[in-house]
Amino acid sequence: MFTLKKENMKIFIGGAIIGILGALLVKFGNPGNMGFCIACFWRDISGALGFHRAEVVQYIRPEIIGLIFGAFISSLAFGDFRSRGGSSPILRFLMGVFMMIGALIFLGCPLRMILRLANGDLNALVGLIGFIGGIFVGIQFLKKGYSLGRASTRSKTEALVVIVFGALLLLFLVIRPAFVFFSTEGPGSSHAPMILSIAAGLIVGFILQRTRICSGAAFRDLILIKDPHYFYGILGIFLAALVTNLIANPAGFNLGFEGQPIAHNNHVFNFLGMFIVGLTAVLLGGCPIRQTILAAEGDTDAGLTVFGLIVGAAVSHNFKLAASGEGVPANGQIATIIIIVLLLIIAFAMTKFAAEERRNR
Repeated sequence: MFTLKKENMKIFIGGAIIGILGALLVKFGNPGNMGFCIACFWRDISGALGFHRAEVVQYIRPEIIGLIFGAFISSLAFGDFRSRGGSSPILRFLMGVFMMIGALIFLGCPLRMILRLANGDLNALVGLIGFIGGIFVGIQFLKKGYSLGRASTRSKTEALVVIVFGALLLLFLVIRPAFVFFSTEGPGSSHAPMILSIAAGLIVGFILQRTRICSGAAFRDLILIKDPHYFYGILGIFLAALVTNLIANPAGFNLGFEGQPIAHNNHVFNFLGMFIVGLTAVLLGGCPIRQTILAAEGDTDAGLTVFGLIVGAAVSHNFKLAASGEGVPANGQIATIIIIVLLLIIAFAMTKFAAEERRNR
């Protein structure tokens, strides 16, 4: 199954570059094991825009701006920018909210999970098992015909909304108006230099647009069709980040469950938080970083999912659902169970609806 074809080597190298940059961003100032965390970065942006008032996680992350424009430039250069959407937009927005809540229960997106593991955080291994579990459950619905419906061509104006939003974020980051909030302590106050972060984001956005690397797709395809293509990209991220951590910051490598930066060791909810992310990644067709890249190349459904992520971050902090280094609050534990039930209901309902549509054709 694992053969080193030219395409697999390319995606492995692309993943390795992402892993190196992720580790170096921590070296130059990003929070621990958070060189790239799409969920965390959208959460910080949500706080910076005032959607939540958790003062320690408010910052317009330049990496997100870089990702958007790197993917946008790549999609234009290679003819991939196409305006499409209209596939169950409300459900996509809602599942984007759920995906973010799950990620903040675990304290990280799938990419941060890999970067955490590459720096010795074994809590991320528990999250990985949960992530794969959620993907496995999602695959069962795919096998039965689950679908959110077909997308159709949309106006270019719709497709450019996320690009304009990225430009607006860059403007706010540079001029820092009074109505935008920036943390003075906590994770939101820790960041690499702006130019370095934007440059890293541009490179990673370009790579992700060209390679289509997605943690959800990697494990989905490995399980469903025994295709390891995308998994080579994930393997490249992990191995390159591991080596870079050991060379650039060996003192920061900490193998174990205790004392990990911006993490908790409640294993049940590390598992369940990432179970939600894995399940939504299958139901939506991509993990948080893939949704961000798709939005930047004209997919308005992915754009709605991204805005769902932003709202999900606000819900997590305003209703005290988000975890912290001290663990998962009671509200977050209750919300986790409710979200899993709701996701299963959505998956069952859309599987049945898709079957009825096929019979009526």
